[in-house]
Amino acid sequence: MAVKLSPGKSYPVGATVYPDGVNFSIFSKYATAIDLLLFDDPHAPSPSEVIQLDPFANRTFYYWHIFIPGLRSGQVYAYRAYGPYAPEQGQRFDPSKVLLDPYAKAVVGWDTYDREAARQPCDNCAQALRAVIVDPKLYDWEGDAPLRRSYAETVIYEMHIGGFTKHPNSGVDSEKRGTYAGLIEKIPYLKSLGVTAVELMPIHQFDEQDAPPGLKNYWGYSTMTFFAPHRPYSFRKDPLGPVDEFRDLVKALHKAGIEVILDVVFNHTAEGNDEGPTFSFRGLDNKTYYLLERNQALYSNYTGCGNALRANHPIVGRMILDSLRYWVQEMHVDGFRFDLASVLSRSIYGNPLDQPGILWAIESDPLLAGTKLIAEAWDPGGLYQVGSFINHGDWFAEWNGPFRDDVRRFVKGEQGTIQAVANRILGSSDIYLKADREPSRSIQFVTCHDGFTLNDLVSYNSKHNLANGENNRDGSDANFSWNCGVEGTSNDDSIQSLRRQQIKNMLTILFISQGAPMLLMGDEIRRTQKGNNNAYCQDNDISWFDWDQVEKNKEILQFTQELIRFTKALQIFSEHKLLVEYYDKQNPHIIWHGVKVGKPDWNDNSHSLAFSLCHPDHGEHLYVILNAFWEALKFELPVPEPKTSWHRIIDTSLGAQSIIPVEQSSAVNGNFYTAAGRSAIILITRPQI
Repeated sequence: MAVKLSPGKSYPVGATVYPDGVNFSIFSKYATAIDLLLFDDPHAPSPSEVIQLDPFANRTFYYWHIFIPGLRSGQVYAYRAYGPYAPEQGQRFDPSKVLLDPYAKAVVGWDTYDREAARQPCDNCAQALRAVIVDPKLYDWEGDAPLRRSYAETVIYEMHIGGFTKHPNSGVDSEKRGTYAGLIEKIPYLKSLGVTAVELMPIHQFDEQDAPPGLKNYWGYSTMTFFAPHRPYSFRKDPLGPVDEFRDLVKALHKAGIEVILDVVFNHTAEGNDEGPTFSFRGLDNKTYYLLERNQALYSNYTGCGNALRANHPIVGRMILDSLRYWVQEMHVDGFRFDLASVLSRSIYGNPLDQPGILWAIESDPLLAGTKLIAEAWDPGGLYQVGSFINHGDWFAEWNGPFRDDVRRFVKGEQGTIQAVANRILGSSDIYLKADREPSRSIQFVTCHDGFTLNDLVSYNSKHNLANGENNRDGSDANFSWNCGVEGTSNDDSIQSLRRQQIKNMLTILFISQGAPMLLMGDEIRRTQKGNNNAYCQDNDISWFDWDQVEKNKEILQFTQELIRFTKALQIFSEHKLLVEYYDKQNPHIIWHGVKVGKPDWNDNSHSLAFSLCHPDHGEHLYVILNAFWEALKFELPVPEPKTSWHRIIDTSLGAQSIIPVEQSSAVNGNFYTAAGRSAIILITRPQI
């Protein structure tokens, strides 16, 4: 290299662009030598330059660094690290492996990448992924900024970037199907649905080859770097394409009033267990990045994915914080959902912490203030922290797993569910005990990516995962599902009618409960995975959004759209405090009923519940009936306010007329309402004409 090199600085970590060149900095405590590799082309089989970092001139503490004049955004680079290979001591240096910068902002080399070459004892330079230097200052945000919408007004749509537009019938041009750009074309659909936020399944660069033979990692919970957007989701072929295309998506969603929440996987990486590949962290500093067993040749596996990141180590914790700040500051995202977040509450030795440093650092970080932080507050290692995540912290919201299970069991018709479903409707105050906790920090859902879709929940009694190649052993057996009489697809009109009714029942409970509702992609059009409840490796029509169903299942779609419009127009469903559980003329409140006004039946054999909702300041008075019993029940109606009468908005037993806009609703005659078996009803008071 003709230019004169300088030692550079230990900060910032990663590759940082300056007007006159680029500073590189990478952490490795135990490496004896580091090579920086520069490539002229993303797919070049070998580097054009190999720069050996001097352990004296180019090392400060455990940071290796160098400044190279003249380099610019778009330069392709990677590393090799030298040091001891002693797995029993936790060391796994292998200079035959080309390594990604943990702070890589873009990744190239997918056309030639080979996961197996990163696992075998051979030089994998020609098959390795490489990083690309990114200068974030080169993008024009046109005044865009995160939206900072409150949880109380939020409706989340959990979705998969690829699967949303990958189907040939999506109407998106073939080269843009399954991409960030493809999703931009479908923003009008999201807007018409009424959602206010998309929760994107992992878009951090992940390893699609981390899957059973012949299949592909589709979900993306196999992270390779925490800063780069997944390249296969970009239709652009230039090295910086995914970065700008993702920012185009964020900007377009914000213009439509829709927030962007990223599903982030800081609990493990794609390097897997002791037999896995070496492409970054393992080859740079295995002992620092991973939780290891007493026999340090083995990885602690609290994630079910082969390894667990040592999140509360200062270096790893700093990387996590730097990643979150980068996505907020430079990529303008509005929030994060932390996959298996309880792993992050484990110490550097794996035991649970009452005061986990990295989680408190995230919660209290001033740059992240106002950003949505949502925890999946459990892990496969046995921690279950719903209601007590990081010792009842102030800012983290939580996925409410009990809401999912209790609503399913109630609608299915199981015994002993009536008190539980009442608690879920009232913000799960039996779980979230912190007195001043905002109820909308409970993220309510009946389905998510992990498990049955809403259609399959009413179509299958058991999972059908043979396509995953694991003899149906994978996926949960605790689905609380009911097939309504026939396993799988059915042409029986009565069964189809019942299934539609049960879907509407669960949607109704979801949106009238205190909390922030989350809808799974395609549930509004009865998307089916054909009984597969663990479709992590199904990049095909099992997982994709089938756009033909928008018309075929427009009854459910229109019900969902109108239900969202109805609930979001009322203040009673956007309260920042728990509703009072008794009659109160001044405050928003809830009153429980049974078939008789004021007499709820809390017995285990009860299958029905009714309640009044009232917001005095806004003049909102509603009466809700939930009849999970298989026969019709006659419910006494409360006396409406003077000069008003009850009007029916929802009755899920009425087919295409299950929901009526408030302005078109008609009055209910008499003092009783007969609720059909397995139905949900909502009445609202309106002035008498």
